[in-house]
Amino acid sequence: MTKQFWINLPVKDINKSKEFFMKLGFSITTPHGNGDHAKLVIGDNNVPVMLFPESTFKRFTRNEITNTKEASEVLFSIDAKSREEVDEIAKRAESAGGTIFGKPAENQGWMYGCGFTDLDGHRWNVLYMDMSKMPKE
Repeated sequence: MTKQFWINLPVKDINKSKEFFMKLGFSITTPHGNGDHAKLVIGDNNVPVMLFPESTFKRFTRNEITNTKEASEVLFSIDAKSREEVDEIAKRAESAGGTIFGKPAENQGWMYGCGFTDLDGHRWNVLYMDMSKMPKE
């Protein structure tokens, strides 16, 4: 069965994307030392997100890339340790050149989150869940 899982993501400018995600606090590496792609690592499970130039990504997929100004193919969701961390990530994303599409707000009385797009229009959701307030079924 599967040993690893990673996400491949097309970007217009690899260096600008690396800078954007570093400003958010993500760990960035350049695997294989060639600089034509980058890996950011997310969460305690160290989920790798591979950033590839659009031309390389197209070669892999043999398909067109979604126009993120018109449509979304995926929403990346990451958890936060606190409401304050949600606010901080939203602030960092906006100051790094991203766009907030969902300002930090409470949802259903036990979640607090925000949504932003990165430099390439990919959508990210940051969510803090207060499990002590989660409704019991």
